[in-house]
Amino acid sequence: MMDTKKYCRFTEDEIKAVLKNRMNEHRYEHSLNVAKRAAFLAEKYGADAEKARFAGLIHDICKGIPQEEQLAIIEKEGSALDEDTKKSPAMWHSIAGAIYCEHELCVTDKDVLNAVRYHTSGRGNMSILEKVVYMADLTSAERNYPDAEYTRNLTDKSLDEGIAYGVRWIAGDLERRGLPKGKDTEALLEEYKNVKITE
Repeated sequence: MMDTKKYCRFTEDEIKAVLKNRMNEHRYEHSLNVAKRAAFLAEKYGADAEKARFAGLIHDICKGIPQEEQLAIIEKEGSALDEDTKKSPAMWHSIAGAIYCEHELCVTDKDVLNAVRYHTSGRGNMSILEKVVYMADLTSAERNYPDAEYTRNLTDKSLDEGIAYGVRWIAGDLERRGLPKGKDTEALLEEYKNVKITE
């Protein structure tokens, strides 16, 4: 069991109960998988494994609620969405999630909050914890999108190559669906544009 009270006001069991109440079974299993994967990647690449497990567990805490509620959480906090983010409701849950974690779970660790906030879009100059959670979400055990296994194996070999390949894949997918990348994903693409995939 994690000592989650180091990071918030709830025990691990209490957090899991909150998650079960806010998401379906598939999303809950995904959250457990991301927590496990984040801890593994943290140990491998030098982040705090327990903190990574915690951030992975809570990263989708607002994913299962209606998008209107996600937007209401963001607007109540007074955060303004840029035009690209307004056009990409799939990004809202990560922003709402960080706000919810800060105000309802009483998470004070800014690195954890940023890992939740940017787990979907990524951003330039991410911390090692942010990178680990970003890639844990993209490569968790149940992920089966095209190239999921390749991205998983690549990430196990090199975190930077995994990020470079992953963000390029995401950007291509957004383009195929006619959705904007957003400034944060664009910044991550720019940062990793010269990282070569060696296999």
